[in-house]
Amino acid sequence: MEEKDRKILEKEARMKDRFRRKSSYTSVRYLRRMKELSGAPEEMMPFFDILDKVYTKMESPDIPKDIPMVGTYCVMAPQELIYAAGAQPVKLCSGSYTAFSVGDDIVPRDACPLVKAVEGFQNIGTMPLYRDCKLMVVPITCDCKKKIAGMLSGKQKVAALHVPVNKEDEDIEQYVEELYLFMGELEDLTGKRISYDSLAGAIRMTGQAAYELSRFLSLKKKMPYLLRGTHSMAMMNAAAYMNAGEWADQISEVNGILERRVRSKEPFTKRPLPRVMITGSPIIFPNIKIPLLIEEMGGVVAADETCMGERGMSDPVVPTDESFDGLIRALAVRAVRPCSCPTFADNKQRIYRIRQMIRDYQIEGIVYHVLRGCLVYDFEYKQIEEDIGKLGIPIIRLETDYNEEDIEQLRIRIEAFIEMIKLQKGPAQHRV
Repeated sequence: MEEKDRKILEKEARMKDRFRRKSSYTSVRYLRRMKELSGAPEEMMPFFDILDKVYTKMESPDIPKDIPMVGTYCVMAPQELIYAAGAQPVKLCSGSYTAFSVGDDIVPRDACPLVKAVEGFQNIGTMPLYRDCKLMVVPITCDCKKKIAGMLSGKQKVAALHVPVNKEDEDIEQYVEELYLFMGELEDLTGKRISYDSLAGAIRMTGQAAYELSRFLSLKKKMPYLLRGTHSMAMMNAAAYMNAGEWADQISEVNGILERRVRSKEPFTKRPLPRVMITGSPIIFPNIKIPLLIEEMGGVVAADETCMGERGMSDPVVPTDESFDGLIRALAVRAVRPCSCPTFADNKQRIYRIRQMIRDYQIEGIVYHVLRGCLVYDFEYKQIEEDIGKLGIPIIRLETDYNEEDIEQLRIRIEAFIEMIKLQKGPAQHRV
């Protein structure tokens, strides 16, 4: 090897080492801050451990070598089809500040941070999770997701799912066709045919996870200070890297502890902390700064309406036709009809959902999170601000990037927002 080539390789190795150390350091700090918040039961530790494994140790999840991993970039990619084909789905949307800084030099300035982080990981090649996936599934929900599909296709096998913009019967039919095409790609990848039994079994497994999540949410509604929202977000983010059955088993153990807290009336705090809901752009570990700041500044994240949170897993698949085609159609309906993502042209049901959550979780303030460049969520802010304003609920728009440069500014704004809620006389009584 020539001296020039050797120096180039050494430079690349040093750069990758710096990337690993910086990325791991950021993840360690945010995990530590999450654990330092009061109220997390011991049964939460496996969720923290999986985030530590993927983001701090930079290792792939513990998945048998004979089971291929399929990476997904949106909750609209039905994981049931992936399980039915004998593969393991993992979500690859990332909140890494370090990967974002690398991607910032590659993609256009106004692209959203999520796209920059994805491209950063792909470019630097230090996250095994991205390398180990045999197929990348990209539902096309915005222009940036469309470009992700294009960027990835030059490096790995990509399946693009074209999500309809409306929710009428003809739109469902269009997505059913997309899922049948996707099914063929999965069968080619794994060499296994997706049968009625394998698909029905996968639907039962994810249905169990949805059931345990609904059990968890009903407990939170009974006692507003049962568990911190930051800890709840750790559970939701960990689901991206866990088998649905294992995740259901683990959250079932958490639910058992929380049920005992409800019966014994033991919240994590007896102080009446302002109850805040987060909505808007997804919050993906380690970009967990906003919920952490809310709870460190004296509030509690009582509800999470983002797609990486409770919204992304709360709707089970409900077949009305027990045929194989009926199961596929049920997957399409679940992905489109209940989804309140702003990618859809008419999204009135999102406002209805937010109103419902305000009532169910006794919400006293709303933080509307916007990732810089995430136009579909930013576009809806004005309408939601006007509608929620009629209820007398304060709302604040926080625009952020994947970095820590704005943390002090965010801290000041969040602290002022929390104090404003505290100054309101008595517990908020809202008509929803």
